[in-house]
This record gives sequence, structure tokens and C-alpha cells, in this order.
Amino acid sequence: MITTLTVKIRNESDNTLPTYATEGSAGMDLRAFLPQPLCLRPLERIPVPTGLYMELPLGYEAQVRPRSGLALKLGLTCLNTPGTIDSDYRGEIKVLLINLSGEAQVIEPGDRIAQLVFQQVERAAWVVTEQLTPTQRSEGGFGSTGKA
Repeated sequence: MITTLTVKIRNESDNTLPTYATEGSAGMDLRAFLPQPLCLRPLERIPVPTGLYMELPLGYEAQVRPRSGLALKLGLTCLNTPGTIDSDYRGEIKVLLINLSGEAQVIEPGDRIAQLVFQQVERAAWVVTEQLTPTQRSEGGFGSTGKA
């Protein structure tokens, strides 16, 4: 069963509100709010405005994630992925894009540039201890479970 989270949003762009592309989509598409096309040179990174502001309920975050089509076709992806938007943030949602291709890429006003996924957040309480329960893996990290 899919539940619906109610989120307050202010849209200062001329784009429609983010929507889910299909019934099974986990993320809503975010669109660029630009006065003119934006050219990203190879390895250039820039925060792209969306014109959107929101108020998340306490206990939730929104994650900004790359769009797979942009990454595959143009080499454009998000840095700091997933980017977390905390429930107490009220500023404009911006997407930190980088061009990983070998050529300049152009983002047009209204282009879909990322997706927004909502997640419930649990807070942790530390329990100080002198010893952790051993596992088969224990301290093995960074490739310790296989070649790939």
C-alpha cells in the first residue's frame, strides 16, 4: 500500500509542480528554473535553481537524486548524492549538477534535471560500549567481500 505524505510547497517558477512520471515512480521530477539556457562545460558544477520552496513535516527528509537518462545520455549527474533536504530548511531547492562528459552540455529552462524522493528519518541514540558484537565480516571494508 502506498501512503501519501502531505508537504507544503511554494512555487516561484513558471514550471508545473513536480510530479511522478509513472504510478511506480519513487521520485518526482525537478525542473530547472532558468531565465535562459545554461551551458555546463566538462567537469563544471553549478547549483541549478528550481524556484521551489517546501516545508517538510518533522521526521522526514527529501533526497535529491540524479536522473538516470541525463547521466547516461549527457553525462550530467548530481553531486552530493543523494542530497538531503532537512525538515527545517526553507530555502530554494537547488540541484548541484556536474558535467562528467567530455563536451559542453546545455540545460534548457524547464528541463527535468533531478528527482526528489521523500523518506522518513529515524534518529539514533548512542550506547557507549567497549566491545562490538563480532560478525563474519568484522572489520573488513572497501572490497573485502569480493573483487567487485
